[in-house]
Amino acid sequence: MVRTILQKIIQNYEIIGYPRLVRLNPNIPWKTRGNGALCIHIGKPGGKIRRKIGEINGQEIYCSSIFTKELDSTEQTELFMIVKETVDTQARIDDENTNPGYVLLLKKPDYVLYQKAVTSIVTLEEVQNILQYQQARFKGYKNSRGLIGATAAVSWEPRDRTFELITYRPSERWGKKRQIDSRSVQLLDADCPGTFDNYDVKNHHNRIAPNSPCPILYGIRGNDAEELVIASTRIHSEPIDSWLLFETNQGTDDHLQRKQIAQIHPFESVIVEGSVIENPFTIQGGHVLFTLKDQTGTIPCAAYEPTKEFRHIIRELNAGDIVEVYGGVREYPQAINLEKIYIKHLTPVKIKLENPVCPSCHKHMKSKGMKQGYKCIKCKTTSNDPIIQQKKRTITLGFYEVPVCARRHLSKPLKRTIALRSKVVAAIGISDTP
Repeated sequence: MVRTILQKIIQNYEIIGYPRLVRLNPNIPWKTRGNGALCIHIGKPGGKIRRKIGEINGQEIYCSSIFTKELDSTEQTELFMIVKETVDTQARIDDENTNPGYVLLLKKPDYVLYQKAVTSIVTLEEVQNILQYQQARFKGYKNSRGLIGATAAVSWEPRDRTFELITYRPSERWGKKRQIDSRSVQLLDADCPGTFDNYDVKNHHNRIAPNSPCPILYGIRGNDAEELVIASTRIHSEPIDSWLLFETNQGTDDHLQRKQIAQIHPFESVIVEGSVIENPFTIQGGHVLFTLKDQTGTIPCAAYEPTKEFRHIIRELNAGDIVEVYGGVREYPQAINLEKIYIKHLTPVKIKLENPVCPSCHKHMKSKGMKQGYKCIKCKTTSNDPIIQQKKRTITLGFYEVPVCARRHLSKPLKRTIALRSKVVAAIGISDTP
């Protein structure tokens, strides 16, 4: 659908900056599969064209970094009709989970709208009030919830950003099994280190290919748009019909809010620091749970079966450990679904090796019963202290994240976190040379 819109737009107008793919709150129960929206900034021709952002049916697509003039009412109407006709003919309105909407705005809504839409719940009434106040042109289908995502996408102002290069299949291939060489995808991390979430080797999961029978062949995510173009040439796959570059909020952790436990509400994504108050345990289905406590309350934390080997890390926690958890909050029973965890302190764990030894006869004492201490049968000597040893912990301090196969679109991979920190260190490096 976006390809059709862009092809029609560029005949008389200019795309300003990269098209945007904006993901919103991943915990909303009535969300779409990826809970995302697209945004395109459009102006009149006249800006200096600086970068290529794709190809559609052999036609090169460019964007300008310079906004020239606003569109008059006739031009706005023309653009509105281009979008309307495309949605009317191509949207899957018959799908019960599809509730599209589109907006045409001359002024960006306040950034606060995006912040709320990515972290909590925005009502349709709130958005409709904003659209009417700004005299926007808009149309919603069915329950019209698509207007929320569309308007929030326009209000996004990147504090952090990534890119995604999306390739599309010829129409005759839609619905057929995708032909993508897994080995070429696995090599991306080494060949193009700025890319992320490509392939989960341990779980044999190709993350760049969608599971649905949609027109998309694959999407490569990364920190640098130019590197993504190079990365796409490394993928061995079936023929590509088109490709487009998008600026996104994926991999930014924009959905997370730092909170105390008493401040948490369902459907949010939070960062909470606290202590583990009981050793983790596994329930039916292979899900691993523990309870976190801070000065305001307690809350269960869960590593569900789809997080695979991440559960092994959680099982190794012990009561008394200090951790910082990252994840989405389910409504009932309320719990934090873990996306990653930062282990800040590991409490010493002691294990009993053997009963105490009698200092007189040098024989092991016998237990007098649970929590009643020990007594030497021969000498009648007593003791409350068995011979203990500190247990070696199999986990260390630091960050741990769920594998690629279980990662959410918005979750910032540790790979990005490390790379961004390295850039900061480089930027503030001190030299003693003159």
